[in-house]
Amino acid sequence: MTKPTTTLKTILGRREATIFAGAANGLFARIIEDLGYEAVYVTGAGIANMYLGAPDIGLTTLTEIANHVAAISDAVAVPLLVDADTGFGNAVNMVRTVKVLERAGAAGLQIEDQVFPKKCGHFDGKEVVPLQEMLATIKAAVDTRRDGDLQIVARTDARAILGLQAAIDRAGAMIEAGADATFVEAPTSAEELAQIASSLSVPQVANVVFGGKTPELGREKFAELGFGCVLYANAALQAALKASHEVLAALKQEGSLASVADRLAGFDIRQQAVSKPKYDALERRYRGG
Repeated sequence: MTKPTTTLKTILGRREATIFAGAANGLFARIIEDLGYEAVYVTGAGIANMYLGAPDIGLTTLTEIANHVAAISDAVAVPLLVDADTGFGNAVNMVRTVKVLERAGAAGLQIEDQVFPKKCGHFDGKEVVPLQEMLATIKAAVDTRRDGDLQIVARTDARAILGLQAAIDRAGAMIEAGADATFVEAPTSAEELAQIASSLSVPQVANVVFGGKTPELGREKFAELGFGCVLYANAALQAALKASHEVLAALKQEGSLASVADRLAGFDIRQQAVSKPKYDALERRYRGG
């Protein structure tokens, strides 16, 4: 059976702009897998939003992320590309981050060059660390991974601070340091996306944030440009947030779910989503010792 790390490496290497839907918990990951997606993106912003009820401003810890990765890894079989933020410190911290997240079930780690505490890549007011500091962090990640196919995806947020060419130059240096793929965050046009894809030798990651800075070109166009994958990190979260607000508002105002019943998953659908039949089978198997 192919290792998840090798599967993820293969997916990125195809450069077919494979869509990675994001999950902040095991339930969203189960839905993504059930729908036939080839991988799950474990979203740091989503975990901050859904677990802490806080914005993506560097408040989550390595332990919290690792616990979520372990739970999601138990829930699905597809590979997990994990948002590891800045590695939670310097190059030495990155050594521990790789060990912990690889053990938790990550098939790939996305690490970035923002100053800690980091911010969402589509927020204003970001800063990046000196390039040499980021290169040391990448080298630490590459040196530490036990599985050579664990994908190290190096992200730069320099586009918004230093300009596009500087961001591309940074990404090139990250490739030389050992990154398996790179991710120039928050380009603002189709032309910029095309320049990124044509300028860098390893698979590229695009990040489509609904309401964010990067245009949504559609998978076909991203594939023509040669991107390895396209992240839709929080589409599930945003859909759930809107639906939850509408349903709960109706319940509060009307005292009933009657007017919003068509927006609710049925009881049976809910149980199927969490694999209850599998647990029923286990119960029957082990009943009575």
